Amino acid sequence: MRAFFTRIHRYFGLTIAGFLIITGLTGAVISWDHELDELLNPHLLEATTAGTPRSATELASEVERLHPQVQVTYYEMFTEPGHSYYYWVEPRVNPETGELYKPGFNQVYVDPVSGDILGKREWGAVWPITSENFISFLYKLHFSLHIPEFMGTDHWGLWLLGIIALVWTFDCFVGFYLTLPKRKRVSATLQYAVEGGRNAATYWQRWKLAWKIRWRSGATKLNFDLHRAFGLWTWVLLFIIAFTGFSLNLYREVFFPLMSMVSDVTPTPIDERIPSGHDNPIEPGYGFARAISLGQDAAATKGWSESAGSLWYAREFGVYRVEFFTAEEGHGAGGVGHKALYLDAKTGEYLGDWLPWEGTAADLFVQAQFPLHSGRILGLPGRIMVSLMGVIIAMLSITGVVIWYKKYRARNMRKIREGASLEREKVAPVIGADRAIDA
Repeated sequence: MRAFFTRIHRYFGLTIAGFLIITGLTGAVISWDHELDELLNPHLLEATTAGTPRSATELASEVERLHPQVQVTYYEMFTEPGHSYYYWVEPRVNPETGELYKPGFNQVYVDPVSGDILGKREWGAVWPITSENFISFLYKLHFSLHIPEFMGTDHWGLWLLGIIALVWTFDCFVGFYLTLPKRKRVSATLQYAVEGGRNAATYWQRWKLAWKIRWRSGATKLNFDLHRAFGLWTWVLLFIIAFTGFSLNLYREVFFPLMSMVSDVTPTPIDERIPSGHDNPIEPGYGFARAISLGQDAAATKGWSESAGSLWYAREFGVYRVEFFTAEEGHGAGGVGHKALYLDAKTGEYLGDWLPWEGTAADLFVQAQFPLHSGRILGLPGRIMVSLMGVIIAMLSITGVVIWYKKYRARNMRKIREGASLEREKVAPVIGADRAIDA
C-alpha cells in the first residue's frame, strides 16, 4: 500500500509541480495587488484636481459617450480623497460584423472633479508587459495561465488550474500519509504485549523526526527535510489553499452543483441563470441611474442604512447587482464582500439579495472560499500568511522535483552498475577458458 501511494505522490507531484511554482509565486505577489498597483501607477490611481467630485454615474455615461465601442459594466459611486474613479468596461457588439469590438482597453480612470480621463489600460494583457498591466498580468497568470480563448470559451485556464487544485487537494492527504513511519509487525503471542507497547511508543518518537530539519547533514537530507517538515507544519494551510483553488476555479461547473447535492445552498439570481456567452451580451433595458434608484428603493424597504456603493452589470446574465457599503469598508467583513441587491436588467424586477456571512451553513461555507484563499478572512495578518505560503508552495514543489530527480538518477546509476556487473560475469568465464588453453 505504501509503495502504491509513493508512486501516486510522485506522479501527482511531478504533474502539478510546475503549475504550483507559478501559482505559488504569483500568489505571493498579488496578495498585495492594490498596494503594488498604487505604487507602480500613480498617474492612473491618483487625482489632484481640487474641488467637489462629480457624480460617478454621470461620468460613467461620459466614458461611454467618449468611447461608444465599450460598455461600462462596473464602477463605484465614491472614491477616497485624492484617488480617481475607476470604470471596468467591456466591448460592445459591432453591428456591421456581429462580433465584439477590440478597443484595446478594459479599464478607464477618470478625475472625479474635472472629469478628465487620466488613462486607460488592458487589465490582464499578455504583451507588452508594462508597469500598468504588470500586476494584472500576474493576477491573470495566477488563476488562468493566460490560456487564450478557443472553441468558443476562454475558461480553459480556469478549468485546467481547477483540476490541478483538485489533484493537489487529494495529494495533500497522500503526502501526509507518507510522512508517517512504517509500522513494525510483531508476533501475536505473549511477546505482543511487550513488543507491541514498545513499538507504539517508538512509532510516535520516529514520527517526531519528520517534523524536524537537519540543517547540517548535507544538501540531500536538507532538501528532503525541507520538503517533508514544511509540508507537515503548513499542512492545514496547504489543504485550505488547494481546496479553495478548486472551488473558485470550478465554482459553476463542479463546486456549486456538488454543494447543492449535499446541503442547502441558496443560489443567487446569477447562479440560477444560464449565461448568454461572452460574445453575446444582453443589452439592458435601462441605464445606471434607474438601476441605482431601484436598488435604493428596495434597500430602503429592508431598512438598510448604507448608500449604494457600486454597480455591476452582469451582461451575460442580464442582471444588475447593486452593492451597499461605505468608502471605508474596503472588501467588506472578512473580505467576503458587501450586502447587495439583484435587479432584472430588462424589467427592473427585484430578484433577491445577498448578505455577507448570513444564510445556511452551506451558504457560509461557499462565501468563505475566497476570503480563505486570499487570507483576507484574517485581515492584514492573513494576507501576510498567504503571501508567505505562496513562497512555501513553490519551495515544496521545487524540493519535491529535486527528490525525484536524485532518486531517478540513483536508479539509473544502479542499473548501469548492475549491467556492467552482469557483463563482467559473462566475460569472466571466457577469459578464464582462454587462459586455461594458453596454459
